[in-house]
Amino acid sequence: MSVDKTTGNTGGDAAAGDRLEDVATALIEPGFLSSGDVAGNPVQTVPDEIAGVYRIERPAQTSSPLVVASPHSGRTYPQDLLDATRLAQLDLRSSEDSFMEQVLEGANQAGAPLLTALFPRVYVDVNREPFELDPSMFSDPLPDGAATDSIRISAGLGTIARVVANSEPVYGHKLSFDDAAHRIGNYYAPYHRALQRLIAEALEQFGFCLLVDGHSMPSSAVRHVRSERRPIDIVLGDCHGVTAAPAFIERAEDFFRERHYTVRRNSPYAGGFVTRHYGRPEVGVHVLQIEINRALYMDERRIEPRAGIDPLKKDMAALLGALSDTARRMAEDGTASLHAAAE
Repeated sequence: MSVDKTTGNTGGDAAAGDRLEDVATALIEPGFLSSGDVAGNPVQTVPDEIAGVYRIERPAQTSSPLVVASPHSGRTYPQDLLDATRLAQLDLRSSEDSFMEQVLEGANQAGAPLLTALFPRVYVDVNREPFELDPSMFSDPLPDGAATDSIRISAGLGTIARVVANSEPVYGHKLSFDDAAHRIGNYYAPYHRALQRLIAEALEQFGFCLLVDGHSMPSSAVRHVRSERRPIDIVLGDCHGVTAAPAFIERAEDFFRERHYTVRRNSPYAGGFVTRHYGRPEVGVHVLQIEINRALYMDERRIEPRAGIDPLKKDMAALLGALSDTARRMAEDGTASLHAAAE
């Protein structure tokens, strides 16, 4: 496997001297992320949209240090996936965080950009390590350096999913590693480049960034997880205080409770790869993951929005505004609290 030095994309052909660890680092570890120094580690400009891959919607004026992302709501299904799968498209769609880009559309109103993945997570999951791959899915041996042993892989939900949400196998035959390399190089990598660019822009303009990573969860996942004798509506994740200053999760929790949502912190979802990897308060990059119960806004069987989506959109727009206000106040009071998470 090789790396295109211009785009940062992976190529499907092996090249002498390339190591998978180096390819992964090139994809997800821009220099500024370890130092917070964007000027000394510039990030390449990216287009605001690549058809079928991602779309960035920007406000008329960026006035917030927030970056808002919907990594799992994509529903443009590549033909090679449709040709390879044994499932009907409605079954494939069961893994989507459907309509989350609509739920989060108030990002621009709050002065923040919204990044949406346009491809489905069942094709390639950007909330995983670059090469978190299940060897049993592939006809050829995986290169050294692939992450082949994790709870997510055991569940069939690696970078290339083996199953959909109802545990049905996606494929009737094995894939090749070149299939994975194509998806990672042409979908996963550009999404992360776009995300890195937006984080870098926020750091340049405001000196810090709060990434709000928006997801939805099947109602079945929290059916038996209750708060105040009601199913959980919202799960807020900051990896137990590691990936964001405490003020952000506290403000989000207060906001939702004031509006009579039931809320949990970090259980059963503390934060995925994006939260863990990009959340680095010591350099001014904070990440808060928000999981929303799908029963609040959609028909999960038919995968159709319900009337509840409209009030939820209004509440989420107000939340993003509230988080922006919190961030601005923290900046005015001094940057120390923005460069620390809970001890």
